[in-house]
Amino acid sequence: MAWRVDEFLVRGEIDNRTRGRVTGKLWFAGRAEPVELDLRGDAWRDLAGRRLVFTHAAAKPGLPASFAARQTGVAGDLTASRKVKVPEIPREQIGAFVAAEKPFPWHWGNALYLEWFSEANGRVVIESAACQLTIAGTAAWDMTPEEETEQRSANHEALAQFMARPDGPAGDAAGADEDRPQTEEEAERMLEESDRLADRLAARLEREGPDADYEKILEEELERRRRERGEPPPTPEQEARREQWIEEMNRAMEEAANDPEMLEPEDRRHPLTERASDLAVRLHRDVEAHRWLPADANREHPVIELVAGVSAAAAKTAGALDGDDYPPPVDFCGQAIARLKRAAGYYADARLGAEACAEQRLVDPAWLDGVVREIAALTNETDRIIGELREHLKRGFD
Repeated sequence: MAWRVDEFLVRGEIDNRTRGRVTGKLWFAGRAEPVELDLRGDAWRDLAGRRLVFTHAAAKPGLPASFAARQTGVAGDLTASRKVKVPEIPREQIGAFVAAEKPFPWHWGNALYLEWFSEANGRVVIESAACQLTIAGTAAWDMTPEEETEQRSANHEALAQFMARPDGPAGDAAGADEDRPQTEEEAERMLEESDRLADRLAARLEREGPDADYEKILEEELERRRRERGEPPPTPEQEARREQWIEEMNRAMEEAANDPEMLEPEDRRHPLTERASDLAVRLHRDVEAHRWLPADANREHPVIELVAGVSAAAAKTAGALDGDDYPPPVDFCGQAIARLKRAAGYYADARLGAEACAEQRLVDPAWLDGVVREIAALTNETDRIIGELREHLKRGFD
């Protein structure tokens, strides 16, 4: 389930002028102070590198007090260009058309769609075609079509990982040993399940096109996953545990918000993420500047394999290491190791793309040599950190 808070929204701003980070403020009816956003990730291409301000005239009070005043977490789909059916009649009249089995008048329109995965409240969605939108200032950077494809994949992965968490509101930890950290093998299985769910969501959204009902697809895929696992529907006790988990997270966030040390700015990006992200950005820019990628290139083109491999590795590294002090808590070590192993796999894909680029002389050889050396260095550092985390996890079991 998601928090849907658009009906309480008065106005807001979303700022993605810093790559890899989305900040913002949201004002809600009945609340004097704005809710602050601080998210890892990027918006879709229409908002990437830009600051969006918006107003919503039909706001009403009633936002629950448990909705945290500071929303930190991971960006999902953030766009002002999602196509939706906009009714041409008042909402209260739609029921009469449905009851009479008659289509109500509508037209296609752009909707503001803001989705993120909050450490305090889980999945949050704002969706409205009734907002007035303004891009403030000029773009600080532009996202390429290839980058947007990768960002959307990262968004689907974030959703899948959130829904697959055994300790979160969409999972059930019943029967698990809550005092024992997750093993590397358990984390691998969870990540594989997350990937499958993300792939299914992406495939269905692409297949069903602009008419796709995202929420319906999500619910169907989650139900499909439950049946595949042979799980019964959630019991009232399990639902109560989810509610308890949410309340505990809210209390923890409130305590953190009142801690003076938490109010200080903090760099939560790991140095390895910085290096990987910087290389990914440089590859995109260099390939575009030198026109090394033909306009009709498909996904199997060696240059795309090279660039996409590094970008995917950077995203996995961020998911493993960003957001907490290093080393991460022992309970998270298994997940961090699993994601870093995926990053190493993506670096291997990038090296294969580089080899093909060299064989076919698709890019400048001197440039490619430097890139291959940096990929090798990133791979070695990734392997070293995996070893550190394994030792940290081992001590957690001792």
